[in-house]
Amino acid sequence: MDIRTGVIVLALFAILGAFLSFRGAIRSMQSARKISFYSLRKRYNAAAWRLVFLSIVLVALAFWFPNGGEETIYRVFPPSATPSLTPTITLTPTITLTPTITLVPSETPTPLVSETPTLTPTPFLPVAIEALFAGPVTPNPDSVFTAIQFSTVFDGVNPVEPKTVFELPIQTMYGGFDYNNTQPGVQWTALWYRNGELVCYETEPWREEWGSGGIGGYTECSAPLGGWQAGNYEVQIFMGYEWKVVGRFVVLENLTPVVTTTGTPDLTITVSPTSTP
Repeated sequence: MDIRTGVIVLALFAILGAFLSFRGAIRSMQSARKISFYSLRKRYNAAAWRLVFLSIVLVALAFWFPNGGEETIYRVFPPSATPSLTPTITLTPTITLTPTITLVPSETPTPLVSETPTLTPTPFLPVAIEALFAGPVTPNPDSVFTAIQFSTVFDGVNPVEPKTVFELPIQTMYGGFDYNNTQPGVQWTALWYRNGELVCYETEPWREEWGSGGIGGYTECSAPLGGWQAGNYEVQIFMGYEWKVVGRFVVLENLTPVVTTTGTPDLTITVSPTSTP
C-alpha cells in the first residue's frame, strides 16, 4: 500500500471515529436527562461535550489528511526514485521482395462422365417390389453385410478383379458381398439403379443353404432395362424393409479407338506390243 492510499484510509477512519463520538455524545446527554442527581448529571454532560469536541477534531483531521497530510508525510518520508525501465531495441523488419510474375494454373479437363456417382437419398423399397414379397419381412437387427464389390466375372466365391469403373460392352455384372447374422426365410432384395432409375432387381426369401453367415454372397444383373448403357449405377440391398448396404460403380462408353485402314490401289501399266512393218 502506498502513501496516497494510506492517507485516504486514515481519513475514512477519522470520519468513522467522528460519527461514533458524536453518537456517544448524544447518548450521554439523553442519559443525563434521566438522572435526578445534579453532580452525576453534570458529569454525564461534561463527557458528552468532550465527545462532541473529539468528533469535531476527527472531522477536521478527515479533511486535513487528503490535503495537507500527504505533503507532510512526504516531507518526513521523502519518496525514493523509481528506476525507469530501459526500452528494448525493436528490430526493424527487412523489406521482402514480392515476385511480379504469377503463374497461371493450367485448366484441368472435366470428364464427361464422373467416376463418383451422385448421392441418392436414404434407400427405400418401391411399392411394386414390396408387392412381390413372399417371405417374412422382420430381419435380425444384428444382420450385417460387407461392402459390395463389382466385377463382370464371378468365380463362385468372390468377384474376380473387382473395380468401380467399367467399359461397354457388358454381358453380366456381379455384386459380391459377405454376410452374417442373417435369418433363412426372411425376404431379401437387391435393387439396381442407373442414374436414379430402377433397371434391374431380384427379391426372394433367404435360402436355408446360404446359412446365417458366410462368404460368397452375390447379386447379379444380366439384362437391365434398356440394356447396359453408360452412366452411374447404384445397388441397394435390403433385408425385409430394412436397408443394409449400398454399392456404386460407373459404366463408360467403349473408349478403345477403332483404327480404319484405307488402302491405295496399285497402279498397273499394260504395254501393248507394237508390230514393225
